[in-house]
Amino acid sequence: MRSLIFLGVALLAGSSAHAQPARPEGAGVVDTPQRQAQALDRDGKGAEARVIWQRLIDNAADPKTKSEAQRRMAMSYGFEHNCAGAVKYEEMVIAYWVTREKEEPQNAFYQQGEMANEAARVCIDSGDLATAEKMYLRGAELGNREPEPRTHPKSLWDYRTAHARARLNARGGNKAEALKQVARARQILDSDTAMARAQERFYPYLVGYVALYADDLKTAEAEFTRGLAIRANQDDPFQNYLLALTYEKTGQSAKARELYQKAYDLSTGHNPPAAFTRAAARRKIAAP
Repeated sequence: MRSLIFLGVALLAGSSAHAQPARPEGAGVVDTPQRQAQALDRDGKGAEARVIWQRLIDNAADPKTKSEAQRRMAMSYGFEHNCAGAVKYEEMVIAYWVTREKEEPQNAFYQQGEMANEAARVCIDSGDLATAEKMYLRGAELGNREPEPRTHPKSLWDYRTAHARARLNARGGNKAEALKQVARARQILDSDTAMARAQERFYPYLVGYVALYADDLKTAEAEFTRGLAIRANQDDPFQNYLLALTYEKTGQSAKARELYQKAYDLSTGHNPPAAFTRAAARRKIAAP
């Protein structure tokens, strides 16, 4: 979820030529193998990217650097909506953080939970709901092993779990349970205002997501619009994509195409929101 932990507008002229891969690098920035591999992933050339990521893994100077390259490899699979590949490499990163439990216990357990949640996010976006649920629950279990004095409260993991379960049930067609989990997420936010200051911005996205999959398109449009009005959400490619999808389903084709382009243009990161959105928006833009 942190990974929900979620990322201007070019008008379409009826051609996919506008959907050329964006580059986050500015003029004069020295290219590196990491930048090259990330660009290849964004361009849909994952096999080529993974040759570079594997080389970086094999030649890493230390375990931390190796784990960072493994995490990038996991996201390379994410750009292809490959849940199994992402999980395989996120597990390697989790294994690295296990070795750091004695030296930095608060951060080590938090990072283990984060990596499990990151894999889960790839899996739910890829449609593998069973694996997504397994990894979300594992993330909460790992994160909650953090010893006192905790830097990340139990309420954070409770909120993330409710958020995930709501989306999973919405995708699985269980509207009643999805709404129950939305209410649970609201309750958790209201009970810990300190935690909620950072997490509140993900709530409209949750309500909109559940509404979208329940075919309540009026609510979905309203909630995604409300969420994207929050400054910290405005550059999130996935939330822009979801609003575009809502516009498409409600027959607002011009708005949908414009926002699909924006979502694509914003997908310049190397994380779960960008990984899903880059390929999905590319297909929407190329559609007649």
